[in-house]
Amino acid sequence: MKNKYLLLLIVGLVALSNTSCESRLDIPQKGVLDYSFYYQTDEHAEAASNALYIELKGTYYNYTMLKNALSDDVWAGGGGRNDNAELEGCNEFSFGSDQSFIRGVWESYYSLIYKANVILGHIEPDTDVKKRAHAEAKFFRAFAYFDLISMWGEVPLVDHELTPDEYQMPKASKEELWALVEQDLNDAINSGYLAEKQDAYDNSVWRVTKQVAQTMLGKALLWQNKYSEAAKVFNEVRNSGKYKLYEGEYQNILTYIAEGNSESMLESNRILDLNNPMDEFSFYEVMNHWRMDNLAASSAQFYDYKETGWGFMVPQKKLYDAFVAEEGVDGYRLNHTMKTYEQMNELGVKLQKGKSIINEGVFLWKRRFSSSEAPITFWCSYNNYRWMRYAEVLLLAAEANFMAGNQSEADAALNEVRSRARLPFKPATLEAIKLEKRLELCSEYTRYQDIIRWGDAEALLKNQGATTPLLINKSSSQNEPDNVVVEYVQYNTDPSRYGFKPKHYLLPIPATEMRLNPNMVQNEGW
Repeated sequence: MKNKYLLLLIVGLVALSNTSCESRLDIPQKGVLDYSFYYQTDEHAEAASNALYIELKGTYYNYTMLKNALSDDVWAGGGGRNDNAELEGCNEFSFGSDQSFIRGVWESYYSLIYKANVILGHIEPDTDVKKRAHAEAKFFRAFAYFDLISMWGEVPLVDHELTPDEYQMPKASKEELWALVEQDLNDAINSGYLAEKQDAYDNSVWRVTKQVAQTMLGKALLWQNKYSEAAKVFNEVRNSGKYKLYEGEYQNILTYIAEGNSESMLESNRILDLNNPMDEFSFYEVMNHWRMDNLAASSAQFYDYKETGWGFMVPQKKLYDAFVAEEGVDGYRLNHTMKTYEQMNELGVKLQKGKSIINEGVFLWKRRFSSSEAPITFWCSYNNYRWMRYAEVLLLAAEANFMAGNQSEADAALNEVRSRARLPFKPATLEAIKLEKRLELCSEYTRYQDIIRWGDAEALLKNQGATTPLLINKSSSQNEPDNVVVEYVQYNTDPSRYGFKPKHYLLPIPATEMRLNPNMVQNEGW
């Protein structure tokens, strides 16, 4: 009997011991909340919405560099050949489906879509804050799909969080994709929960406004050739009185001086924090600044230090020539947008003797990078990222109204922009609108998608990459006067390896996506 009771006692102790160990190990994970606990409060909804703005801000470098490089506004730039190889490939149309900028932008759009879907799938819209979160999520999802459709064509339609068995999605039709964009934007606009400015001069509103969502809806309709519907939406934005063209010096329109101005439709905020400057670390300004290791500047405002500018995305001479043809060499907007090498000399910026840079003799001025906006280190500018301004709305409205047969509205919208540029009245025609949009928004990442949808890209870009312009100072001795010339060097000799081809009307589906998704079909020609 003793043995029997002893055995029962041992078994009981073991069971107790196991229970005790299991209970001690059953410790809730700290710092992690699953969906049953998170996204339940206004605070959670606010954090989820803010994550959309942070995601958008993080896409800016790839977004702007890719779109500008694919246009006829700029040369990829740099100090010399292969200094900027990835963007050279975009600029010359020698890229393939493994191009890193194309992959990066594609992935950032689907990341934005995922974050929007999390909000829409897990936040119950039962308070004003949560309803605003839903409206903003639908805007950002539509924003991402607008670019995916206009640059890649048919892509997977992801309108909810995917389960593992849904990861390998096929393409949806353009009709289905545009329907989602229109529905999302209409839902956001009609929700009544998007922000609105009190008037054009109210710079306290940084969230997506109703008018920004209307502009994106108008663009989606215009891209589908729904001209009358697009014109109606753009005219509502114009008549809202919430935005107007910037009234300060045009040269400052994209600088930190004019942050949150009356024309700015959407900006990503950046701040000057002297204690935490690296919070605003960015390659953008430095990469786009003039090639300062090969230049010499007598004015400290231009950051005359070695390696404070890489000279990427430099204007093409034919852009300058288009300005001159319309405005003359003394044109107000021209001289506030770009400077010739001779004008830069007058400002104290010169090419060093014996040095060269990829440049055609013109420098972008409206994106100049000064020491004032980065007082701690040149990597940390606090100039806000700009996504859209009211001039674009007016020029989109001019096009939509003209194509819809509303000549007086088209004239009014076009000439509002021309008046600010100090140009005379001009009747709206499609060619006049195309030219005005090129000049007004040059190097602001709208040109590429415009010439694609207009069907102009092949004619404009067929020879891009045949030669590369070099600005060279042929004087080597300090005693010699400067002898600065532009020479065109032919690096590409095979026409099949440069220039826009019919396949380029759609970008390639990234190679990583093709490898991971057996249901994906590559775009034609890739």
